[in-house]
Amino acid sequence: MASPDSTQDTPVCDLADQACEACKVGAPLVEGDEAQRLLAELPGWEVVTLDGVEQLKKEYTFKNFRLALELTNKIGALAEEYKHHPGILTEWGKVTVTWWTHKIGGLHKNDFIMAAKTDSVT
Repeated sequence: MASPDSTQDTPVCDLADQACEACKVGAPLVEGDEAQRLLAELPGWEVVTLDGVEQLKKEYTFKNFRLALELTNKIGALAEEYKHHPGILTEWGKVTVTWWTHKIGGLHKNDFIMAAKTDSVT
């Protein structure tokens, strides 16, 4: 059985309720089994490698540009609130979001938390 502090059985609603922690250069990357376990709590998200850096990625589709831009603005406000900023590509009918931690060159638990928070504003 997982301890109360463990994220092993953390559902997405709990991820979305968590706050980002300060991340410093040298903080441990989330990789392997831990990444897969957290990813399982984020429907539609995938781990991709872009320019040699693992990132979380998801595409949201809409019927027009206005709706895509509305989501972009919500994600921007969320990013500012938590001082953790994603890559966002806004196109007609589509928003592509990528989360990773620049300071450590890969994935941190904060990225999974922010992915869950992103889903919560859609």
